[in-house]
Amino acid sequence: MQSDFQRIAVLGGGLLGGSIALAAQALPTAPDIRLWARRPETAARARELGIHRAHDALGRSVAGADLCILCVPVGAMPGLLAAAIDAGLPGACTVTDVGSVKSTPHRDLDPLMLGREGRFIGSHPMAGSERKGIEAARPGLMENAACILTNDGGAPPSAAARLEAFWRSLGCRTSWMDASAHDALVARISHLPHVIAASAARVALCQPEKGAYGGGGLRDTTRVAGGDPAMWAEILTENRAALLDPVRETLADLTEILALLEAGDQEAVRKWLGHAAKLRAAARIAD
Repeated sequence: MQSDFQRIAVLGGGLLGGSIALAAQALPTAPDIRLWARRPETAARARELGIHRAHDALGRSVAGADLCILCVPVGAMPGLLAAAIDAGLPGACTVTDVGSVKSTPHRDLDPLMLGREGRFIGSHPMAGSERKGIEAARPGLMENAACILTNDGGAPPSAAARLEAFWRSLGCRTSWMDASAHDALVARISHLPHVIAASAARVALCQPEKGAYGGGGLRDTTRVAGGDPAMWAEILTENRAALLDPVRETLADLTEILALLEAGDQEAVRKWLGHAAKLRAAARIAD
């Protein structure tokens, strides 16, 4: 499978930006990939890793682009898109992002595209790692990842289909929903698990040296707590309206198991755990 886009500007030299660039370069008929990184040393390292057209000059990266992918924190996207437009981003260029929330980008980026032929379409490839930076980038990161797309700005169906085909060419499984539905979904299946993993690390590893006695359960439960705190603080606060109820439900559920343990009711504890096991078995979670 190949991309319909001929020249793609990937703006952001982190894990996702680097992985997208590497994956797109590996397509049978690869588009011209230009990766922009804010720091010259990041661009240089990207070139060493095989992203040959990596620059710290924004104008060189966006020149002639028919797809622009914003791979920076959500709060940095409006300023970067405005700078890209000033640097010569073509008016017909489709703009997308990889942010973990979607209501905020549509609110902030759609107005910047007014009067342009191109439109902003939201993307959220649900692939990542607790590792960060260009050093962690790998071409297979998108393989079999869910990618949710949002078109609250009303981009033409042809542009939406073209962008969906791009993500599928990288190996993603695609779905469409509106931004608010996306944010409610990821609050429950992505952002809440990160909060719980962080809480588990704070409590279970309050004496870090004791972690040496832990096994796979401790490792797997707390793995994502090793993610970038600054990035996750932005994600959680940007999506706080959708996240509050799942956090409250978690507190209520923990209160329930606390009461069962205080009562010493082993059968009720078994049922509590059994319900969790049944839900987990029924879920289709990608590897």
